[in-house]
Amino acid sequence: MSALSKQAEQITTVTPRKKRFELNFSETLRYRDLIWLFVTTGFKTRYKQMLLGPLWAVIQPLLTTVVFTVVFGNIAGLPTDGAPKFMFYMCGNVLWTYFSSCLTGAADSFRSNAYLFSKVYFPRLVAPLSNVIGNMINSGIQFVIFLGFLLYYIFSGGIAPEYAYLWLVPLLVIQATLLATGIGLVLASVTIKYRDLKMLITFGVQLWLYATPIAYSSALVKEKIPSLYNLYMLNPMASICEAMRKVFLGTGNFSVKYLLISLAISVLFFLLGVAAFNRAEKTFADKI
Repeated sequence: MSALSKQAEQITTVTPRKKRFELNFSETLRYRDLIWLFVTTGFKTRYKQMLLGPLWAVIQPLLTTVVFTVVFGNIAGLPTDGAPKFMFYMCGNVLWTYFSSCLTGAADSFRSNAYLFSKVYFPRLVAPLSNVIGNMINSGIQFVIFLGFLLYYIFSGGIAPEYAYLWLVPLLVIQATLLATGIGLVLASVTIKYRDLKMLITFGVQLWLYATPIAYSSALVKEKIPSLYNLYMLNPMASICEAMRKVFLGTGNFSVKYLLISLAISVLFFLLGVAAFNRAEKTFADKI
């Protein structure tokens, strides 16, 4: 075989995507080294030039939980369904921190990687995927701390987890991941054209926090405004949060019906997000 034939075999042709929805996992997985590079680089950048470094992954949820316990548990006196206040708020905060980080990271996929997207080819889904993995590692540290406190309360008799529902935990994490990534990809696609909308993302996530039973129980909503309860539970994160508390704390207004509705909404947003992302990446270089 001639040298020219060997060179021809090594040529890779990159063509525009023709399908609106295309995950192309096989191609993305071939770039797993790049994914890991993005994850490690993002982790180092996040804690670069910080006095406490990765310890902030532990300090941040602890401080937030303490503030929620004092403000909402002690001062406002909001009920926690019989669960210890600290654990009630920590369970919600660990889950919400992971969800919000995945959402904002996916929404920032185009802008934060613009310098690479416009120069080098690689599957664009590598960026949001590495964001999810990085946040899983970060939230995994927080989850280990949560489990430490949980064991203390279990042995002291303050908490009785629903062990029969433990199998739900990975499914709930996947569901939250699909929802956050899907919404983030939709926002990433829209903010390419309308850049001022990215200013509303952080504000919108904060509003969503208070529309989700993180600082309070959904049972309080059912008690105070029963006419809006069904509408309130259409918030997909509400069912995920209540199910997580049911598993670990043995409390929570858990409902299979609302959890299935939440799953359907999460999958729908993920499919819409991937479709919007695939469409936006075709003209990304011209708009950025």
